[in-house]
Amino acid sequence: MIRHKYIDIICIMLMAAGAAITLLFCAASVSGHIERADTGRYESRLFDSSRVHKVDILMEDWDGFLDSAHKETYSPCTIVIDGESYENVGIRAKGNNSLRLTEKYGLKRYSLKIEFDHYEDGRLYHGLDKFSLDSSFQDNSYMKTWIAYDMMDFMGVPAPLCSYAFVKVNGEDWGLFLAVEEPEESFARRCFGKDHGQLYKPDYRSLNAENADVHLRYIDDDPESYPGIFDNAKFDITDEDKSRLIEALRILDTGAELDKAVDVDEVLRYFAVQVFVVNLDSYLGCTGHNYFLYEGEGRLSMIPWDYNLAFATYSLGMPDPINDAELYVNYPMDTPSSGEVMLKRPMYHHLMKNDEYFADYHAYMDMLIRKYFESGYFSDMIDDTEAMIAPYVRMDPTAFCSYKDHLKAVETIKAFCELRAQSIRGQLEGSIGSTIAEQAESREGFIDASSIWLPDMGEIADLEAARNENGG
Repeated sequence: MIRHKYIDIICIMLMAAGAAITLLFCAASVSGHIERADTGRYESRLFDSSRVHKVDILMEDWDGFLDSAHKETYSPCTIVIDGESYENVGIRAKGNNSLRLTEKYGLKRYSLKIEFDHYEDGRLYHGLDKFSLDSSFQDNSYMKTWIAYDMMDFMGVPAPLCSYAFVKVNGEDWGLFLAVEEPEESFARRCFGKDHGQLYKPDYRSLNAENADVHLRYIDDDPESYPGIFDNAKFDITDEDKSRLIEALRILDTGAELDKAVDVDEVLRYFAVQVFVVNLDSYLGCTGHNYFLYEGEGRLSMIPWDYNLAFATYSLGMPDPINDAELYVNYPMDTPSSGEVMLKRPMYHHLMKNDEYFADYHAYMDMLIRKYFESGYFSDMIDDTEAMIAPYVRMDPTAFCSYKDHLKAVETIKAFCELRAQSIRGQLEGSIGSTIAEQAESREGFIDASSIWLPDMGEIADLEAARNENGG
């Protein structure tokens, strides 16, 4: 009896302690002061993709920040995410052509980078160090990046998390953006564990240069020959890190024993999606960039990035755009670029020269078409997403397009993807040519895409219209 009496007392004490701890955590959540112990849960908070989140940017001189956006320098601000406030957070505009053209047309809707630990080391949002707010530049559907990352995730490729966020600035409506996890420390830990490898964002200095390193071609054993990679490392790198990566490129260059240098299975799944979405501003395009490179224990894999010009809309910003929906709906899955380009893209070219890997690539294409599209998943996902974001698009004061244009863009990108899936099915079964050479010889079996007008997904001309709509 005495023993039972003390057990009751101990239980009461433990319950009281538990209640006190719970109250402390609740108070911390309300105040916005989150302890480091609360890390690692950002994926179920800001990146809960089932709803539109609320982000408020608080800055004393927002107009001054916008006027200097082209400098891409960080400024301090307070970020309030779904009611949680974080002070002294770094914010800057981001982008290349998107930033330049947004400024050129007198618009203010820049994509933004938000860095929690820019001014204070160790400062995180539930474990997240950095994310971006994508403005949906040249994407009237607001869905290009959303779809591409969903496809990558569906195929098991490590991809940035994303969710929709309605942004306010100093309490005033600013617009609907896509919140995207930036591939840095938090991303690497989430995808590859605490003992993760190295992460790079290969990029060229000039399009007129050879850029062999960005294309993942082996040059020599000198790290100085790979500035496009090593100058864009996300973490501190050592000479040993450089040697491992160069050795992987050397093996890749030989085309033999590729599994020693490449996470083949993961890269094949990446290319299945990459080819499907016809992203010509990518590793498989003339630029050869817009991807992250991960190296772990000497093996390489590719991380998806930047899809606002995917779904065959890259050329729409050029002086002489190729606006041939039928060409792009039926774009060849086996040679997704010219021979001149393919020979300089060993990560794709050498994998496809291996009969086993080539068969695996086709198997992944089949899985993507069968399970993502033919199952009805894609159609339902688009409809659900549109129902979720439509009220926010309608009230978006800085949108690059009208609400009517948005609805047309959603209809267009959905139709493009569904017809693209039909074409890939035909290419897999042999009724449609799967190479540039075969399609040059005959367009027999091509899927009719005459109902699609590619500019409806978004084009440069929309910026002029947006400028006029916003009063010049």
